[in-house]
Amino acid sequence: MTAPQPMKARRIVVGITGASGAAYAVRVIELLAERNVEVHVACSNLGKRLLAEEAGITKLDADALSGGRGDRLVMHPGNDVGAACASGSFRHDGMVVVPASSNTLAKIAHGISDNLVQRAAQVTLKERRPLVIAHRESPIGLTEIEAMRKVTEAGAIIAPLAPGLYLQPKSVNDLIDFM
Repeated sequence: MTAPQPMKARRIVVGITGASGAAYAVRVIELLAERNVEVHVACSNLGKRLLAEEAGITKLDADALSGGRGDRLVMHPGNDVGAACASGSFRHDGMVVVPASSNTLAKIAHGISDNLVQRAAQVTLKERRPLVIAHRESPIGLTEIEAMRKVTEAGAIIAPLAPGLYLQPKSVNDLIDFM
């Protein structure tokens, strides 16, 4: 009888852009780190501004983003399109862009990459790995709808950050956790 093989550690890429919703990004990272997932973080320049303005995170620090589980995070410079997670040879279990701006959505849909978030997302699609785009802008115009169609056809999942109220949330954190 063969001994069971140890389970491979999960590895997820998290991209943060400048759409309002820093709390969503921080919570996703916290939850992944709590579950011992290796989290690779790519944050655009506007994502850094978002974290500072909405979450008080003025320095991209692994512990600040993960609720003290920084040992599970790998931080990548946001403009380094040559970072490991921008390569198809970088093995991971998927990527989430949270929050995703309409600008980032459109660039991913059209194959334009000005930063690491966009490049890593395009590589994720190219390699047929799961990509979740947590879009956070409203209202949604025709150009966003077309971009959503394009990335969906390429294999992405669009998850609009539109929390439901049927669970009767008692706090903003309940709304964030719903998503």
